[in-house]
Amino acid sequence: MRLFKMIPDNTNLPFMKWRFWAVGISAALLVASVGVFFAKGLNFGVDFAGGLMIEVGFEQPADLDDLRGKVNSLGIGEGSIQEFGAPEIVSIRLPLPEGEDDEAVQRVVTSVQQSISGDYPDANFRRVETVSGKVSGELVRDGTLAAGLAMLAVAAYIWFRFEWQFGVGGLVSLIHDVFLTIGFFAWTQLEFNLNTVAAILTIIGYSLNDTIVNYDRIRENLRKYRKMDIVPLLDLSINEMLARTTMTSVTMILALGALVIWGGDVLFGFSVAMLLGIFIGTFSSIYIAGPLLLWMGVSPNTFVAPEVANAAAGAERTGNG
Repeated sequence: MRLFKMIPDNTNLPFMKWRFWAVGISAALLVASVGVFFAKGLNFGVDFAGGLMIEVGFEQPADLDDLRGKVNSLGIGEGSIQEFGAPEIVSIRLPLPEGEDDEAVQRVVTSVQQSISGDYPDANFRRVETVSGKVSGELVRDGTLAAGLAMLAVAAYIWFRFEWQFGVGGLVSLIHDVFLTIGFFAWTQLEFNLNTVAAILTIIGYSLNDTIVNYDRIRENLRKYRKMDIVPLLDLSINEMLARTTMTSVTMILALGALVIWGGDVLFGFSVAMLLGIFIGTFSSIYIAGPLLLWMGVSPNTFVAPEVANAAAGAERTGNG
């Protein structure tokens, strides 16, 4: 019985033929991501924004304006009220009371619960989270630092393991993936919390793995096919790794799709970020990392020692003579 192959062995897709369109679309999406980020900002969760968050579930979709009026009438600060994953689930965010002590927080929580339960007997208070302003500031700083250092370490590793052109290509691909993911969260206003940061760091690892696999095959073919033009060589290398790339991506998509549908609210943001990152990471390993090598002047003779290249050229002239 023959084994099923998702990608036939003789696949020869001209990926580099579409590189200008692909890079153009990526550039447009990057500009849009930056614009949306500065225009709308991120919907920071309690982890980063600080404050008090109360998650309430209802049997039927609640009237957000009515809930907002009830909470704001308590005199405990301006509340931010929005749907959280479903129309029947509402997230109520409030500033922490002065002093931020446990008793004051509990009084606020009790006051909100009593106010809502009076008109909504079906209300189910699912969870309460509190984060102080100092802690939230530290989390923002540490999360940003973790993502930045991870990308720099990745670029340094690729530079050391391969050549500087590959390091630049890998770093640009990672920046592309992270910016598009953050732009998606700014556009959709999904909650951006520590789970999302974990997803971004995981996306960096996945994209790095995919890029290095393709780069390793490209470097191998640069040594193997010294007379092949760089564009066909890049297409050949990507096609040779296409089965591996496709199988890895599909299995990840199936698992993450299940988490998006059945994983619940806590894992929803993480799963969506990861699912988007799989598509973006696969795309960038082909259409960002590959064309960058081409535009940085990489060719089959780029990494050949000058004396070896001269000897090969002399032997070729002797043979022709």
